[in-house]
Amino acid sequence: MQQRALVERRKGHRIGFVPTMGCLHEGHLSLVKLARSRADLVVLSIYVNPIQFLPGEDFARYPRPVERDEALCRAAGVDVLFYPDRDQMYAPDHSVIIEETLLSRGLCGASRPGHFNGVATVVAKLFNIIMPDVAVFGQKDAQQLRVIQRMIRDLNIPVEIIPGPIVREADGLAMSSRNRYLTPAERQDALCLRRSLDHVERRLREGERDVETLRNEVAGLLACVPAARVEYIEFVDDVTLRSVVRVAGVVRVALAIRIGSTRLIDNTVLES
Repeated sequence: MQQRALVERRKGHRIGFVPTMGCLHEGHLSLVKLARSRADLVVLSIYVNPIQFLPGEDFARYPRPVERDEALCRAAGVDVLFYPDRDQMYAPDHSVIIEETLLSRGLCGASRPGHFNGVATVVAKLFNIIMPDVAVFGQKDAQQLRVIQRMIRDLNIPVEIIPGPIVREADGLAMSSRNRYLTPAERQDALCLRRSLDHVERRLREGERDVETLRNEVAGLLACVPAARVEYIEFVDDVTLRSVVRVAGVVRVALAIRIGSTRLIDNTVLES
């Protein structure tokens, strides 16, 4: 992969990169289109990164439909599929990680300690291997996007990060590889995420700006879905990810819940 990237760069070709853990869906393919619009060569990686999973999480059962993913990549016009195995990515005695210490504290980082260390480390490794000019990350994982942006700024990594919008199913559920874990009943319960975000946007249009009020209203909506266990309901500054008490400027409302054994996240941007 490194040799191919060097050859392409010597030809003056721009490399666009889409990092994934596989089990591809239309959300991933929308990122491929964005990369294609900004690059001559599109590389998509598939790697289920073990060091970003906590003990007891779904690393072992994370879906890996290899042949289906390869077919989707061909149909989407991906030029190179980079599909390493664990031994190629991590030496048995690997001892270096990258730690972001500010943006990763709250939201998902609060309940998944070490998760973003794993994310930052594998993304930095992939950048070193693939040497992209641009890389595309979806905004459903908004905290991940901000952590990666901070990493490339602080470590002077010469990659342009392009945010990709959230892609949703027809009923509003954000596309996610983990959606396939849901039973039909759980799938319907999961729509409470989008309903909650719609409610916040509607209340904002009506003039409500107080975060405590909005959070309590969302908590009430989620409480009406017995299967939904709330992990967090947060309103944060969209750049710093610091909690806010009023919706002023650009604020992101982010939700994390569990439906059964499946952890789901969603978010939207609010502009006062």
